[in-house]
Amino acid sequence: MAALSFKRDNLKFGLLLGLLAPLLGFLIYYFYRFFPVFSIGEYIRALKFNKSLLTGISSISLVVNVVLFTIYTNSRRDKTGRGIFVMTLVYGIIVLLFKLIA
Repeated sequence: MAALSFKRDNLKFGLLLGLLAPLLGFLIYYFYRFFPVFSIGEYIRALKFNKSLLTGISSISLVVNVVLFTIYTNSRRDKTGRGIFVMTLVYGIIVLLFKLIA
């Protein structure tokens, strides 16, 4: 199996990066700000009931996608950048829906 190369220009690869990068940002923020006082479950429950916290954390998480998008589009890997952009929009819509419904 071939090793994962970050130099690829592929829409599916961009979608995968765009999906995983905000999760990484979400976890980094948890370990920086809330660990070890709150468990990951308590952290997620707090997001459910504190919509302003959800907005802040989702914004920070999506900044990771913005950085990746900039790197990939500046290096002319537009297909990967397009995938990252699409996932950023999907995350944004999901957060907005969650704030409106929950």
